[in-house]
Amino acid sequence: MKRGKGARAGARRRDPRTWQLALGILFFALLVFYMVYTAQIVRSRQADAEIFSRIYTEVQNGLTSQDPGAPVAALTNLQRLILELGVPFVVTSGPERNYYAHANLPFDVSDPPTPGDTVRILRYADELDLRNEPEGDPASQLVHYGITPETARLQWIPFLWAAGLLLTVLLAVTFFRYQRLSAAEQAWTAMARELAHQLGTPISSLQGWVEVLGLSREARPGDMGQAEIASAIGEDLVRLERVSRRFELIGRDPELKRVSLGVVIDELRNYMRARLPRLGPGVALHVDVPDDLPDVQGHQVLLAWALENVVKNALDAMAGTGGSITISARAAERRWVVVRIRDTGPGVPLEIRDRVFDPGVSTKSGGWGVGLTLTRRIVEGVHRGRIELLDRGERGVTFQARLPRAADA
Repeated sequence: MKRGKGARAGARRRDPRTWQLALGILFFALLVFYMVYTAQIVRSRQADAEIFSRIYTEVQNGLTSQDPGAPVAALTNLQRLILELGVPFVVTSGPERNYYAHANLPFDVSDPPTPGDTVRILRYADELDLRNEPEGDPASQLVHYGITPETARLQWIPFLWAAGLLLTVLLAVTFFRYQRLSAAEQAWTAMARELAHQLGTPISSLQGWVEVLGLSREARPGDMGQAEIASAIGEDLVRLERVSRRFELIGRDPELKRVSLGVVIDELRNYMRARLPRLGPGVALHVDVPDDLPDVQGHQVLLAWALENVVKNALDAMAGTGGSITISARAAERRWVVVRIRDTGPGVPLEIRDRVFDPGVSTKSGGWGVGLTLTRRIVEGVHRGRIELLDRGERGVTFQARLPRAADA
């Protein structure tokens, strides 16, 4: 990731927050559906409870009333209330199971039923018998009954929950798999471009020196001699070797040894100061490292690369504006050494502060967004440390890396 004043985030892949929003909407839709569905069932159960209480009241009135016609009236009311429960049933009579009556059928029939309706009703009665044993005397009258529509819907709740959960899990797995593959592809693409970029500079320089060697001594700029050209070619070859060595190590688990972090930072200071006039004119580099700083358990080449990436990131942020970069290191509790790199640049835009270490995230035109990604891979993946962005203000940025001390430090 690279930063630039006034630049905008240039994430080159689909924002994962789009998938997160889609999953959030799905969860919310399922939640609303289940709440509405459950509320309907609760209301139905409440209505049944009311009818049951009315049935009890009618029975009590029929039993306690002194009116000779009360029992008949009570039975009539009971029949009406039972029909209000919504239980579908068919009444047949005699051994031949002839149609007699029906109520609450799930389909429409004429009143009175036509012969075709009667056939359909009796067929439905046979379906009810497959689920529930009919009540009554087969020789006189049978009641073939089913369940209410609300109870039928209630049976689907476990399946709906399972289907919703399965759908959500499948979408989540698909999303995370896509995100992982996309991030890996983006990382490898960015790393390949970064490798080409870093190899391009010394290769171009070598091509220039080859052209100089083809000139006569008098035509060479500054009347350069063979020794001077050979020295410059040697420096470019060392740089090529350093670049290839770095990228070779990043794909492995290198052996970690006792490393003097003070030496690494001092070499980085000397390396960067020689290039500040070109990379960051007007930028001052400060180092604050105590002499008694404990050694760390690490890999010197990779640690130097990780810190260099952060410093170059700060230089890019302050391009053309000047400022200062301070590298400090201190021993911390629990056998850690803390390194902080602070700059006085424009800061990190709000929209990418949570993604500064993601591959492909860049605010610099032409940047590959891989520098801080590699740094995190080195600090956290290789050294089992921790790197984070501390500052949340408008200007200035502090990156803090926690590295493990050497075993006997």
